[in-house]
Amino acid sequence: MTQFSHHHRPSLLVVGCGDVGLRVLKLLRGRCRLLALTSTPARAAELRAAGAVPLIGNLDDPDSLQRIGVLADRVLHLVPPPSAGRRDPRTAHLLQALARGGRVRRIVYASTTGVYGDAGGARFDETRPVAPANDRAWRRVDAERQLRDFGRDAGVAVTVLRIPGIYAGDRPGGHPRDRLARGTPVLQAEDDVYTNHIHADDLARACVAALWRGGRQRVLHVSDDTELRMGDYFDLAADLCGLPRPPRVARAEAAGLLSPMQLSFMAESRRLDNRRLKRELRLRLRWPTVAEGLLA
Repeated sequence: MTQFSHHHRPSLLVVGCGDVGLRVLKLLRGRCRLLALTSTPARAAELRAAGAVPLIGNLDDPDSLQRIGVLADRVLHLVPPPSAGRRDPRTAHLLQALARGGRVRRIVYASTTGVYGDAGGARFDETRPVAPANDRAWRRVDAERQLRDFGRDAGVAVTVLRIPGIYAGDRPGGHPRDRLARGTPVLQAEDDVYTNHIHADDLARACVAALWRGGRQRVLHVSDDTELRMGDYFDLAADLCGLPRPPRVARAEAAGLLSPMQLSFMAESRRLDNRRLKRELRLRLRWPTVAEGLLA
């Protein structure tokens, strides 16, 4: 962990303080001044208990963001875009507020590896062009573009973290055991896709490292070392949990059994090179494979 001077306690604003945001607060409590933006007033006590000053504001309501731009020199942006369209107005509203304040010097944004679309199972690094295959991914591409343009124009260091599937045993919905218990099928081997993962604790550690060591206008894959197809991942999880392995079905059959969201993840196959994460952020993964992380 980065050591901070007693003479200057940097201030960090966490925008969107869900599971990962709370893990970041836990890592940084007492090491810098922490502020957390929430749209839910009922969460104020929880955020205060986590060591942060709660700020009530909503990225869908620009008027509620009037004062946040003068409060922090670092911002961790964890709020996803809205659920429709190809643009991300939430990021636009946040950047407008930060621009008015003129204080922020560094922004770290949690994006998604979905911006690449289907890579046919290829292994690649962050230089691969984006190729979003659905509106959900297009919204993330729009957010990344806004942030990098803002960083370049305002002289603010922006680091974009492209994140795959997040898991953790203590994360709501973050462990495959519930899906396994329901008997949700996976694709047969010949139709299966490569999938990528990161443990929520390692993601929080990567966010902290990026807030102090991330490169300017830089993109990083925050992914572990696992190289598994999706069905093999669920087989491994089933074996570790002592549950039956999920049924295997052909892609055509899956269309009648799974939700459109589940099917969309099964339509994209890629393997992420994470060397930039380790080299530039000097991050040593606590859970380098899902086999270790699922047992945590």
